[in-house]
Amino acid sequence: MRVAVCQLNARDDRQANLAAAGALLDRAAAAGADLAILPEYVDYLGPGSGQPKPEPLDGEFADFFAAAARRLGMWVHAGSFHEVGPDPQHTYNTSLVFDRAGELAATYRKIHLYDVEIPGRVSYLESRAVAPGPEPVTLTVDGVRVGLSICYDLRFPELYRQLAVAGGAQLLVVPAAFMLHTGRDHWEVLLRARAIENQCFVAAAAQIGDHDPGRTCFGRSMVIDPWGTVLAQAPDTVGVVCADLDLDRLHTIRTELPSLANRRL
Repeated sequence: MRVAVCQLNARDDRQANLAAAGALLDRAAAAGADLAILPEYVDYLGPGSGQPKPEPLDGEFADFFAAAARRLGMWVHAGSFHEVGPDPQHTYNTSLVFDRAGELAATYRKIHLYDVEIPGRVSYLESRAVAPGPEPVTLTVDGVRVGLSICYDLRFPELYRQLAVAGGAQLLVVPAAFMLHTGRDHWEVLLRARAIENQCFVAAAAQIGDHDPGRTCFGRSMVIDPWGTVLAQAPDTVGVVCADLDLDRLHTIRTELPSLANRRL
């Protein structure tokens, strides 16, 4: 399987963001990708006052990426968007995955919400406006088991162990808008840890650059193999990078170092 991770700088113009995402998907398809992954909040990352109204699973957001998947004949992981939530005060932070025919193949709602207070630096309480999702999600993409997650989920290894063991995941996907001040120290370390401890490939697609109001995302989208080796990494700009996933290597690693099979808890 060839996987593409798309790195985007979404701002406060939804139509421009969707057009930019569509152009990145075109580039991924031209590079031969079987699966292309977009970042968290791919359609809008800006002031809350301009945030688009939350949509159902068959709204404009879904229609756009379903059409792209169908047109390109490629699996598309559409990052995430604000889905209509359980009550008027809360949305879901939701990922949609479309198959080559543009059919919705999986829906994942972010479980772990980013509630962080660092005096003088960061004040962000995602749970004020977003409800947590109810359950982990895996799906099969061209014979490969894929486990879904979103951004802050990355800090919770128990989720990924469940995806790998109960869900049988071989590839873990992480769309993100990881903050610069944490990303520069933690992003790659956490991604490689999730790959090593679960003996899975990891594909992480990130937002990059400045986003009003006063938010800067780290970028460095990457694909990592089950040994923790970085197979591909995006430079510090908008773009696409691809990597081929060697499933025979995954099998060899799990056979020669059977840590998943040896676990006791």
